[in-house]
This record gives sequence, C-alpha cells and structure tokens, in this order.
Amino acid sequence: MKKLKEEIRRGFAGLEDPLAGLLDMLESSSDWKGKGHSLGYYITTELQLWIKEHPAVQQSGIKLKKLQARVLRILAQCPANLLDPLISIYQLHTADRNYLLGHVSHLYHKGDYKEAAILSIKLKLQPDQDVEKMCTPLLLQDKTNLVEDYVGEYPELQSKLLQILDTWCEPGFNIRDITRQYQGLSRYKPDKFNRKMLSKLVFRLLDRFNVDPALCPNVINQRHLRTLNYLFYKRFVEKTMTQENWTDHVQSTVGENRWLQGHLIQLLISYCDLKTAARWAQRCNLPKEMLPYGVADELQKLQIQERVEEATKADNYEESKKKDYYQLPIPRANIHFLQTWEETLQCWEKVLRPGQVVGIDMEWRPSFGMVGKPRVSLLQIALNDEVFLLDLPRLLEHAETEGGKEKLPHFIQMLYSDAAITKLGYGMSGDLSSLAATWPALKDTDKQAQGVVDLLTVDKQLQKSSIDWKKGSRKVDVLSLEQSNEDRGFRQPEKGLSLLVQHVLGKPLDKTEQLSNWEKRPLREEQILYAASDAYCLLEIYEKLCKDPASFGLSSDLTASLVGKSSIKPTAKKQLNKQEVLSPSGQQCKGSKKETSCRPAPISPKEFSVVCDNMLQGLGRYLRCLGVDVQMLENEDDHRKAAEIARQEGRVILTSGLPYQTLQSQVAEGRCFSVNCSEKAKEQALQVLKHFNVQVSLADIFSRCQVCNCDKYLKVSRERMRQLVEGSRQAPGHSGAGCLVRSKEKPSQSCDAAMPACNAAQPSYTLHSEWPEGLDQCGASMVLAGGTVLQVAAIPPGVLDKPELTDFYCCTRCGKVFWEGSHFGRVVSQFQDVLVTAGDEHL
Repeated sequence: MKKLKEEIRRGFAGLEDPLAGLLDMLESSSDWKGKGHSLGYYITTELQLWIKEHPAVQQSGIKLKKLQARVLRILAQCPANLLDPLISIYQLHTADRNYLLGHVSHLYHKGDYKEAAILSIKLKLQPDQDVEKMCTPLLLQDKTNLVEDYVGEYPELQSKLLQILDTWCEPGFNIRDITRQYQGLSRYKPDKFNRKMLSKLVFRLLDRFNVDPALCPNVINQRHLRTLNYLFYKRFVEKTMTQENWTDHVQSTVGENRWLQGHLIQLLISYCDLKTAARWAQRCNLPKEMLPYGVADELQKLQIQERVEEATKADNYEESKKKDYYQLPIPRANIHFLQTWEETLQCWEKVLRPGQVVGIDMEWRPSFGMVGKPRVSLLQIALNDEVFLLDLPRLLEHAETEGGKEKLPHFIQMLYSDAAITKLGYGMSGDLSSLAATWPALKDTDKQAQGVVDLLTVDKQLQKSSIDWKKGSRKVDVLSLEQSNEDRGFRQPEKGLSLLVQHVLGKPLDKTEQLSNWEKRPLREEQILYAASDAYCLLEIYEKLCKDPASFGLSSDLTASLVGKSSIKPTAKKQLNKQEVLSPSGQQCKGSKKETSCRPAPISPKEFSVVCDNMLQGLGRYLRCLGVDVQMLENEDDHRKAAEIARQEGRVILTSGLPYQTLQSQVAEGRCFSVNCSEKAKEQALQVLKHFNVQVSLADIFSRCQVCNCDKYLKVSRERMRQLVEGSRQAPGHSGAGCLVRSKEKPSQSCDAAMPACNAAQPSYTLHSEWPEGLDQCGASMVLAGGTVLQVAAIPPGVLDKPELTDFYCCTRCGKVFWEGSHFGRVVSQFQDVLVTAGDEHL
C-alpha cells in the first residue's frame, strides 16, 4: 500500500492537469461505483491530500467550470464516500448556484430522488428548493432519516415540512392523492406511508427540532381524540375511573375545540345515552346545528331530579367500595394538605427524626402520550399516625416569589440522604426521576440516597416465590366474578402496588383516582384519600413483612437485608401516565422452579453469548460493554430470527412480552429468558447477569467493541496517530472516534472503554489491544489484511495534544478509533453488584 501511495503521487506529479486526469480515470472506469473503498477512492482521497500540499495545481475560471460540469455528471453515480472529496477537489461550493440547482432538478426528474436530496444537502441548496417536492418521494420510500437530515439545519424548512405533514393528516385528506403522482416509484413502501407513521414522524420532529406543537393542529387533535377514546375505555369498559376524575380529563382534553367536542358527543351517544350527551352539549355550549338527531330534544328535557339521583347513586357506590378495597386506618383530620413553607415546617420537624420510618409516594398529571416529561404535582409523606401531602406547584410558586428556592429541596435531600431514617417507596427511582425533572436542584437525590427500601424489589421476590396466597392465615378478599360483573362490569386484575397490598394486607388499593388530573386545584376529597392511602399502605406492608417474612415465602433476615440500605437500587420507572408498574415480566427461563432453589455455576462474560430481540437493543449494548458476546436483531427483523441464531450459534435468547411465548418453545430448556420490559436497560442487564450468575471482572469491562462486537484491537501510538489524522483531515467518510477508560487491573491487556463521538448518549465501549499481522498503509488510512480501514478523521486536534494520552486503540473489524476517557469508573459504579475482584475470580 505504501508503494501504491508513492506511485499515485508520482503519477499526479507527472500529469499536466491532475484534476482532469482524475476525471478521465473515473469516466473510463467503473470500479469506484460500488460500495467500499475501491482503487478509485484511494486515488481520489490521495489527490485531495496532494492538492493541499501543491495548491498551485488548483484551477479557476472557464477551465474550472468545465471540470465542474464533468464532475457533476459523475456525482450522480458516486458512492457516499466519494462525494465530499470530489466536491472539495473541484470547489463545487463556488459553482454557479442556478447551475447546481438545475443539475439537481435533472436528477429529480429522472427519478433519482435520494441522489438529488443527498447532493442538495452536500451543496446546501435546500433554501432554494421546494421542501414538499423534495421530501415527498423520500417519505414514500421510507427514507425518513434522509428527510430529517434535509431540513436539519434550516428552522424555516422544519416548520414548512411539519405543516405539510400535518395537512396530510387532516380528516378527509386522501393520502392516495399523493402516492398517485409517483406511480412506478422504485422501492415504494405503501405499508409504511400512512397516518400512523406520519403522526409518529411529526411528534419526533416536534421533539427533535423543538417546534411549537400548535403548528400541527390536525396531528394534535388526532392524539387528543385517541386520548378521549382511552378515557371512555377506562371509564365505561374497565370501570377504573371515577366520574369526577374522568370528567376532569375529558374537559382538559376537549377544551374549546369544536371538532373534539363533536366527537365527544358521538362517543357519549355510543357509550352512554342521549341524556348524558345532552348534558355535555350544554356544558360545552354547543350550537344546535352541531348536535346529532335526538340530542337537541333531550337538551330541553333535562331535569334537576336526574342530577339528584345521579349523586345518590354515586354515594351508594362509594359505600360499596369500602367493603372491597384497602381503607386508610387513620382519621381524615390526620391528613394535612400543605401549600406554604410555614405549613411544611411541622412536617419536617416530625419526619426528620432518627429512627423514623416514612412512606413516600408522588403523583403527577398523566401525559396520555403527549411530549414532555412529567412534573410532580403532589409529594406524599406518611408517618405512623398522619400523612402530609405537599402541594409542589404551589410551593414552587411561593419559593419563586419569596426567595426561598433552596429551602424545600434542601429538606428533601436531607430526608433521602439520612441513613437513620428508613424511606419506603414502590418504584422509587421512577419517582425520583420525575422529581428531578420538576425541581432541577434535586437531580442527584437518587445518588445521595441512603436508608431506602423499595418495596418493588420485595414485590419481585414475592412474585417469584411459590407460596399460595389463598392458603394459610391470610384470607384474600377478592370480588367473585359474578359480584364483579353485577356491581362494576368487567374488573381488571390487580397489578403493581395494588396487587402487593392485596397479597399482604388482604384487600387491593382502589386505583380509580390514579389517572386524576393532579394539577387541578382544589383536589377532590377522593384524590386526597387516594394519595394518602398510596403512601400509608407502604408502612403497613413493611411492618407486616418484617414481623413474619417466612410466612410470605421470604428469608427470615428480611429486616436486616432491607433496613438502612446505602443507596437506592435501580427499579422500574413509573409510567408517565401513572399506571401501575406491571408485575415483573422478568420470568425465569423454562424450568425456572429448579433454578430458583439452585443457582447455576458462575460463568464469565466470555462464556456467555446471547441474541437480543429487536426491542432490547439498549440491553444488548450494556451487556456488550461488560464483555458479553451479543448479537442484536435489527428493527425490521422478525422475532423468530432470534431462535434461528440461537440454535445455530448456541446463544441464549433475551426477549420480552408476547415473543417469549413463541421463542421459548423453539429452543432448548433454559435457553430463552423474558426480560422485564418496564425497567431501564441498565436494570435489565443486572437482571440477566444475576439470573445466569455471570460474574464480571474489571478486565471484562469494555473488552468488546460495542459497534461491531469484535474483541480484537490495534494499539497505535499517539505520534503515529497524529500523522494519520493530519493526513486524513480532509478525507471523507464517517469516523467512529471516541473516548476511552483504562482498566488498571491488567495493564498488559490494555482494557479500555470507548464512547463514539457520533453518539455520546450510548453506553461506553471497550478494548483489548491485540497485534494483528498483515498491516498495510495507504494515504490517511491504515488498512488491515482483511481490508478494514482504520478511520481516524474524526479525532479532534485537541485530543492529540493531551499529555496523558499515549496510545489509541482501533477496532480491527470496523475500524473505529478510541482513546482514553472517564467512562470506566462510571460503569464500575453502575454494575458493582455483579463485579468480582481479581481474587474472587479464581474461587
């Protein structure tokens, strides 16, 4: 390769016009048209570097325009890696803009829509083009990523695109009117081009570009209509919402929107009757011409007596609920609703006492799928004989006006960081995440927390135990099917905290207020009682479990294992709509009853290979960064492909939900595991490692490239890397540079971790340096015997100047470049529960 490089440069020096010579070669050859790094690619990139050293060869005037006309004809056939160097060599950014637009228009009318869009992006022609015309065929071909790139740098085009997409979602608009214009379009995917896809794309773009949702009224209305349908299902099918709660949400969803109000009336006619529809028509002040047949007549017949009967019926229903559900055992007077700083002082005086045990819960308004993070509206703190409900919106408002912004966060942090106070919760990490989104000053509370007990962890132990809840001294009071159908219609099975309360205390929680509008003030009495019960029941559960853990199938040292934990363990985050966390779906593999009593023999990550279903790619990345051999299905892959890979390569399948039932029957016993889909990827990784008894050492962390799963790396000195970077600074193509973290345990293996610069949100990656043979050099790239090019162009100059960096590490399969950073310590901290020390590895 070195000789080839020298020959190429001698060839340039011998040409009277190297720029014309390159075009002669490209026009007479076709090897450069394919994917990968062809000879034409190496010659082109080498000329780009050579011109930098010999600027006198650059052309101008008429001669340059002729060269530009020739290269434009070639660009339409170019692979992506040749576009940037050719644009740079022939200075296309200086070419006549109208000429460039005409060339792109020619490509477009030939049907080369993708090529036209890519060239427009490279030459920054978008402001002078019709965004609808350019993007429509790309959307029909399911090239949404290219569409996003096309408008990415232009806010005005982003708004135009969103308005166009919203127009296509307008009721009555026929999407076929669009597709009809592109008959015969190659790679057209009609199944991907529909209102559902367009709606998802609109919300993604709104979030990505931070555009005002009011720009897309049709999509927003459709989302609100789905919310309305969901509310009717919860109220009239599941019967899990009270009338008041349901009414609050319906009013909030519909607002003053006449279109939504009309749909509301239609739904009321379907689910209820004309009288109910007439009441809402009156409430919304709908004009008679909007009312369906019959509703206008009923509007005249409304009687006061009907309202009285309705109220009486509701009272009778409330009385019946007392028999069926957990009831708060303290007087109503002992529930305190706190809205000012002075009122909270009595709370903190009682709560911040050594030895205190408190139950903590939080409530927020359900999002129903709209964008944005939930903001906590109510913080509940329960003591043995009273409950405090902190009105966070009002307290935040007072803090802003009275200059006490730090007081309340300070007390909350004191509560969570005091190891002498036992804090009880259910899904506590999810609550704290929402609390941090509400009050940024509390963002590190989860890291500082001590003395916490997350009863979701206990619930998982109970779910795994084989005890029969209906036997023994605990009588579970559950409505019979007949009673349920008679009194309430179909009744949903209990889940989450409600199920735990039923198991331990005998009756479930009444969750009909769960989806309340917790931001609306004043809170209704039912909301106050529900909120207090949610926090107080934690105290009763904890007390009963600690008194007699064995009778619940738990270890006798339950108290010692739970009280005074040093930090919050990762738990399932509560859903944004405040629905209960589902019972763990992290089921044992087939034959798990044996495994619960006898753990498998410990293995290292090198001995553990898995295939992750396509909804678990985040889990796959975490496992890979811990040294596990991971294959991941692509988004478009069928779930059944996981079984094929597992059988062929001897891998364990990691999946979740319904695919588990299908996949576990297609592989050997114990070779399919269902992951809890309600948990974050990090918690899922811990769950998998603990279940299969995978013991991770420090040397295992980052022993695989997270991009391609390779475990072989090339070690390159800083000075040699500087030479490569300087030589390739103008070279095209994507480079996967990143930062690394070194393991101090085994320096000879150079165990490092990396994070690609192109995606800093992903988990860290790794490296073991091994010295591959057959290394050649060509231009700015180092090429391995197998053809892998080490891509170095994306390494920022400042990184090479860091004195502490002596070496870089390059993946021998995909060519990504990594360097030392600070991710190793973070990963060690996150997975300390499954790490073994160097001495333990041999036990």
